[in-house]
Amino acid sequence: MQYHRQIAAIEVIGLEREFKGAIKAVDGIDLEVARGEVFGFLGPNGAGKTTTVRMLVTLLRPTGGHARVAGFDVADQPAEVRRRIGVALQDAALDPLMTGSELIELQATLHGIAPRSVRARGAELIERVGLSRAAGRRVGTYSGGMRRRLDLAMALIHEPEVLFLDEPTTGLDPTSRLTLWDEVRRLRDEGTTVFLTTQYLEEADQLADRLGIIAAGRIVAGGTPAALKAEVGSPHLDLVLADRADLERAREVVAAFGDHRPASDGCHLSVGLAHGAADIAPILRALDDAGFGVAELELKQPTLDDVFLAKTGEHLEGAAESEPEAAPELV
Repeated sequence: MQYHRQIAAIEVIGLEREFKGAIKAVDGIDLEVARGEVFGFLGPNGAGKTTTVRMLVTLLRPTGGHARVAGFDVADQPAEVRRRIGVALQDAALDPLMTGSELIELQATLHGIAPRSVRARGAELIERVGLSRAAGRRVGTYSGGMRRRLDLAMALIHEPEVLFLDEPTTGLDPTSRLTLWDEVRRLRDEGTTVFLTTQYLEEADQLADRLGIIAAGRIVAGGTPAALKAEVGSPHLDLVLADRADLERAREVVAAFGDHRPASDGCHLSVGLAHGAADIAPILRALDDAGFGVAELELKQPTLDDVFLAKTGEHLEGAAESEPEAAPELV
């Protein structure tokens, strides 16, 4: 019996995009996204993340390499790709004068859905994203979270094989964020492939089956969240000193116990612990012997922020942001 390898939902080989002035925003990346998985795509600003997505959704033509989405080449078969993908971009333009129902029914018509099915399909998706009570209102009266949910419904109108979500929860309150997370999980369970870009590491950790990290136009890491965190290895200790007058000397003291790490907000020192929690007491004794008092300390297990820092040399913008205060949305 002859077996055939299942075609990947997204397959990228040596993909490049060069702009005028010989600037390579994307420099020969390779990616493979399996059918039915959520793939998280992370990277600092200017890393090539948005350029990659724009090529995959056929809004930008590659200058090198190849990419296939849903089995079709993005450069040679863009119309076939567009028929099979849904796209919800962060800067989606929604006509504020149209109602939610009117917009989604227009989208259904543009995708060639039979006229007799347009209204029912639109109502089904409006209900799915929790906008039934606001369906007859003009979009200009919608909150940011409601607009993102409507945009998601529009991207799903033709039941795409692959859904591209570009930072879908940026700026949303926690309740709206969790609602969208649940919808992403449901789509995956139904067999939809989701390509997710996000600036929230918790979001990537919660939703993504696998991750790809891009920096300076190149893929610098890839794998499951658990595997990537395991690569980072040891936990680290964050310290707030009672007196930070001689911080450089304090760094020298703790350097004997592990690698120094860039300190996060509010933290004076951060050091990797080769032997885990067993290193804490010796570090505190060494600091005390050197005349440094410790006001606060926190043992932290490896996180995706540690992975991102190790692979790119910086924290992901938004990774350390506090969650916005929950605010009820008017529907």
